[in-house]
Amino acid sequence: MTLGSGPGGLLEVLVVDDDVRVARVNAAYVGKVAGFRVVGQAHSAAEALAVLETTPVDLVLLDHYLPDETGLSLVRRLRQLGHHTDIIMVTAARDIATVQAAMRHGALQYLVKPFTFAGLRAKLEGYAALRRALEGDGEAGQDQVDRIFGALGGASAGPAELPKGHSALTADLVREVLRGAEGPLSAQEVAERSSLSRQTAQRYLKLLERTGRVRLSLKYGETGRPEHRYVWV
Repeated sequence: MTLGSGPGGLLEVLVVDDDVRVARVNAAYVGKVAGFRVVGQAHSAAEALAVLETTPVDLVLLDHYLPDETGLSLVRRLRQLGHHTDIIMVTAARDIATVQAAMRHGALQYLVKPFTFAGLRAKLEGYAALRRALEGDGEAGQDQVDRIFGALGGASAGPAELPKGHSALTADLVREVLRGAEGPLSAQEVAERSSLSRQTAQRYLKLLERTGRVRLSLKYGETGRPEHRYVWV
């Protein structure tokens, strides 16, 4: 499956942040997510534009607070110049006006600082799911349209649905692993792909199954108990 511009279909990422240390940390996070590769780091809008003019980039992780212009003004300029690189805002800016403007200018996601590795990984895996949903030509039926529009967000277990002691972030992480899978997964496979313990993965899979978001099936082997396998509905 070829998703991105990089070798082997890797999704090429440009990390843009005015803080060199933060950019380095974010780049290291991206490098830990399967299917993604960092092709550059930039610390200003001018540096980011210079990279985009010479290097194929699938996705930009973009800070809003840059020394020469805002991230959103850079997005506007990129579109005017004909650059259609995908954007995920990664910023401490959390006022509604900025978030709304990011949506209107085509940012696919918005991640508020500070965040955890799991939070960024969930956004990246959601982006990869979107790229998979957009593969192919021709017309899309309603099911495919729903998958495309739901790839980055979709229904997730909200706070009201989560029992005490459960994390919405962990539930979203398990959800993104299942959404990105090509078939049913066992609890062990979900644990390995999400870097969770098997017990934690199992607990959240059972929760998502109870809420109707995950379907359970049984895989029977030659001996022993049947293996529980889970698929996103």
